[in-house]
Amino acid sequence: MVGWIALYSSPAQEARERTVRLPDSDANWKRARLYVEETPDADYRHASAAAHEAFRDLKFGVRVHWGLYSIGGRPAESWPFLSMSNEERQRYQQLYRTWNPSRFNAEEWVALFERAGARCFAFTAKHHEGFSMFDTQTRVRRRVNWTAAGGPAIEECDLAYSIAETPFRRDVVRELADASHRHGLKIDLYFSHPDWYDADFRPWGFHPLQRPGAPDAEAVAKRQGRPLAFATEPTDAEEGRMLARHRDQLRELLTNYGTIDMVCLDISLGARVWPQLKATLKELRALQPDVMFRARGIGNYGDYYTPEGFVPGSKEPTAMPWMVISALGRSFSYEPEATKYKGAQWIVRNLIETVAKGGNFMVGVGPDATGSFHPAAAAQLEQTGAWLRTNAEGIYATRPRDGDDWREGDNIRFTRSKDAKIVYAFAQAWPGDELTLRTVRTRAGSTVRLLGYPPALAWRHDAERGLIVALPRELQETAQRPSPFAHTFRIEVDSSP
Repeated sequence: MVGWIALYSSPAQEARERTVRLPDSDANWKRARLYVEETPDADYRHASAAAHEAFRDLKFGVRVHWGLYSIGGRPAESWPFLSMSNEERQRYQQLYRTWNPSRFNAEEWVALFERAGARCFAFTAKHHEGFSMFDTQTRVRRRVNWTAAGGPAIEECDLAYSIAETPFRRDVVRELADASHRHGLKIDLYFSHPDWYDADFRPWGFHPLQRPGAPDAEAVAKRQGRPLAFATEPTDAEEGRMLARHRDQLRELLTNYGTIDMVCLDISLGARVWPQLKATLKELRALQPDVMFRARGIGNYGDYYTPEGFVPGSKEPTAMPWMVISALGRSFSYEPEATKYKGAQWIVRNLIETVAKGGNFMVGVGPDATGSFHPAAAAQLEQTGAWLRTNAEGIYATRPRDGDDWREGDNIRFTRSKDAKIVYAFAQAWPGDELTLRTVRTRAGSTVRLLGYPPALAWRHDAERGLIVALPRELQETAQRPSPFAHTFRIEVDSSP
């Protein structure tokens, strides 16, 4: 540990540590900063500058939410558990006995993501419901019996509540991690801080079993729409056991599955146990120094953050990398209705908008209980991949232009090469006979091309209108254009100030 700290404690690293901060507008930071200090401890280090740079190069990923909630096509991941009756909750907690996704094939999943143009994918190792989609060696010792005589009660138990105790018995995380390593995709393992199955986790993180006066009690009551189920304050032993299991599961994920590029933490455990959670982060950092932690529940100890369900309206005012996450269907879990998937054009438009502002875009799709993606979702991912194969140069490993020059009007968005010698202009509607760009300055001998169309395009400068690119007659026919959805122009520019 001492050697690792010494390795990363250069003046440049120290300066960077002071700039990796969440923007004040981030909703999750507004909650976390009530107890998470704004400046991380002096002995804490973020992932390296190289890891942050590699994250910014990714641009596009796929987010997969899969768990017991996929049985019966339940929407919105684990969240409906809070609004279930006690009888429904008890039945839900027995669903693992039937979990047998006969069509799951990690190789086919990762090959689909690769064809879609994704450079990474996120997978739910454990969602709030507490079911582990990996072969954890940790044990749950106390759980809630929701139908006990006299009302919900805590009972003793001894099980992992994991994939290993199902008829399926295969370690889904291992198979996906192995496939991602074979294909060269970066992997992001989602992990929920709270655990609604393990009663030791009460009353943290929206746990449905609460105690009077707990920080989340009011919010849980509002979500479930009926009176809360209360229990006694956790003992010191229960709290310690909770923290140990939380830490041990994260250690398993960063020890047993090779290189893990990102850990997508979610919700929080709150102020009372923040010092212990902070200690956990420092231990995990020693295991994989370059793993990128999502900032949910850990504030500026995180390496990246995730605007959820929306693309920020402008460039984010922060040096912390970011990635928009947004569902292709109505939620991140399985969507049974084909008409509810938003389409490849929606993916491409959001991808361009996000990348132009300096972020990454991750689209959420969920498989059904058998392990299959809806044909409509798979087709839209394939269509996105086809667009990216033509337009990849303008997306991957690019950076935003300075200031407000990421856009012109409603339909033009820009990126640039890292050396600023190339500007990529995305026309999200066909410009007509000419493309006019007022903020782009070429130099003598510059070449302008439309990606996917080999001939160079004629261009000229107009003192008032800016760069004007002539578009050939043949491209006025929709069928002759190299790409649907959006058209990428590659422009060699004068990169001097």
